[in-house]
Amino acid sequence: MKTPNSRGPCRWYGLAVAAILFAVPATAETGHEAWLRYARVSAPPKSERYDGVVVAEESEVLRSAERELLRGMHQMWGLDLRSERPGFLKQPGTGFGAVIVLGTLTSIESYFPVARGTALQTDGYWLKATSVDGHPALLIAGANDRGVLYGVFALLRRIALQQTLDHLDEKQNPSAPIRWINQWDNLDGSIERGYGGRSIFFANGNVVSDLGRAQDYARLLASVGINGVVVNNVNADTRILSSDFLPQLARIAAAFQSSGIRLAIAVDFASPQKLGGLDTFDPLDPRVENWWKQKADEIYRAIPDFAGFLMKADSEGRQGPSAYGRTHAQAANAIARALKPHGGVLIYRAFVYNHHLDWNDLKADRARAAYDNFAPLDGQFDDNAIVQIKYGPIDFQVREPVSPLIGALQNTNQVLELQITQEYTGQQKHLCFLAPMWKEILNFDFRVNDANTPVKEIVSGRTFHRAWGGFVGVANVGDSDTWLGFDLAQSNLYAFGRLAWDPSLSARDIADEWTLLTFGNDPEVLHTIVDMQMESWSVYEKYTGAPLGLQTLTNIVGTHYDPGPESADGNGWGQWIRADHAGVGMDRKVATGTGLTAQYPPSVAATYESLRTCPDNLLLFFHHVPYTYILHSGKTVVQTIYDSHYDGAEQAQSFPRRWKSLQAHIDRERFEAVLIRLEGQASHAKVWRDTINNFFFKLSAIPDDKGRIPASP
Repeated sequence: MKTPNSRGPCRWYGLAVAAILFAVPATAETGHEAWLRYARVSAPPKSERYDGVVVAEESEVLRSAERELLRGMHQMWGLDLRSERPGFLKQPGTGFGAVIVLGTLTSIESYFPVARGTALQTDGYWLKATSVDGHPALLIAGANDRGVLYGVFALLRRIALQQTLDHLDEKQNPSAPIRWINQWDNLDGSIERGYGGRSIFFANGNVVSDLGRAQDYARLLASVGINGVVVNNVNADTRILSSDFLPQLARIAAAFQSSGIRLAIAVDFASPQKLGGLDTFDPLDPRVENWWKQKADEIYRAIPDFAGFLMKADSEGRQGPSAYGRTHAQAANAIARALKPHGGVLIYRAFVYNHHLDWNDLKADRARAAYDNFAPLDGQFDDNAIVQIKYGPIDFQVREPVSPLIGALQNTNQVLELQITQEYTGQQKHLCFLAPMWKEILNFDFRVNDANTPVKEIVSGRTFHRAWGGFVGVANVGDSDTWLGFDLAQSNLYAFGRLAWDPSLSARDIADEWTLLTFGNDPEVLHTIVDMQMESWSVYEKYTGAPLGLQTLTNIVGTHYDPGPESADGNGWGQWIRADHAGVGMDRKVATGTGLTAQYPPSVAATYESLRTCPDNLLLFFHHVPYTYILHSGKTVVQTIYDSHYDGAEQAQSFPRRWKSLQAHIDRERFEAVLIRLEGQASHAKVWRDTINNFFFKLSAIPDDKGRIPASP
């Protein structure tokens, strides 16, 4: 959306021009605008009726911030702010009753003495109600241009939520410097685990000609504080680094630029050989190091604000440093050093494990892999090399303990990997709001050195005073109208951004925000949708895995969507539950099992090691017990499995019924689209219930206390 350039001679924008620029077309609600609908809200009080906007300096991001402010003010409040040059602040015109000023702290200090001495961290912002020459003024100041843009989005969010702007004085700094999205897009336009359509970046081996959706996506991400996007699959195609492809990547970077989003790419560790023509990709070979240096130099000539590389190596068939007997630290450092002169970072995934494990080896344990591979290397990674750690030691399951590697890397930069894409949690066909799960992870206290060390403080870099830290979310948006294929799944993308910015926010507050921004402020709509969202993770866990640490009992050798408990065991993938006729669960104790518990700090390890203290919801992740074992709840394991699947399926039946109660309150397009998903979920929940319960009934030969099994297929 373009506006006339307000720099240069004074330009006054009247109502007619503003109406053309910001008119909302009378089209159906497709979900494309997501939480940036800027629906009309109550008129502001007189004290908050702004007349003009001043941008204190010139940049593409600041122009974007101004356009966003004008758009939001017009659509929500019907105000048509007029643009003025910074000189207005010295000689205010009589036409303004109040003005909003956008700029970095350094650019506004000469106009507003109150800003002198104010400190903000990188990307931080300050919203301040003040005055200039007796005229009311609202400052949106940032530590940098991105901070100003984030401040504009924060102000517009306050207006959409109908929060007062009177006496506003709010400073916000991001929790960590890395707040990235990982896309798993392939150059042919397909997306691995892509449940929202085809790629918005690639098609037929090239970058798409029209990057309008990519630009819209960048705007959505910026509105929740995301500052970087890896646009291609971690199983990277080497062509992404080819000289003829870099100009195409530069086009994506340009589409991101106005939203302050920096482009990053996933790269193949063997690229020096596969693409560069060398006879080796040994990270310690000087020719390989020089190849990476020259490639980094070439990239930064094409994309000066390039963020860096993401690497998956020695995992799931990807080549890595083990081919030459080198460590992951040596591999990461060789590439990080090529990026360092340009300010780039190398993010190296800790998702390294053997997917051909021996099922018959009772000491084999995939959950140990990340720690075993990376903990011994703590302190050996360069200062711009960052280890990316999945939240649990297995793979994005509906319930896992927190990865022990997070607490082990005390001298290494790290980022936490969360999966917005619902690979194991319903694939955007089932409602499963993930913020409650993420909050449990972020608040988990590792008790490192017997001190309070929650995950959110460790991964931010604050606990161990690391330069880099943060959050990476696997999002995989596509070209569907709703970005993720399901209107309600957008809440997970929103929640990730909000928690990456501020992990202290509550899941319910985030659900409240998202619902109000997406569906409006109707109390019945708010209450119904938020309650469903807050229940949905627990409901999904109940009818799939059971709240005992069994993970998601899906078909792990297939689509990861339908129930397939029999696929968990007897293969090399290591997502085992070791279910047999006598009992169920993985023995990961030090005393008799794989010893995973010893990877945690002593007080946490002791909790998991003992049946007496291990929480029920992780019992079967750490212990193998008989089906008749009595839980802390007083129920047996097998009866808990039966009951939870019936309870979860019954609760899922309530979702479409509750949604139908909102028919008169929600536009037809979104109402019908969501209803189809919820009805499908309710039906599929019954399939899950019967499949899992019959599986355990046949294995254990123990009847259900309530006589419900065997159930009808």
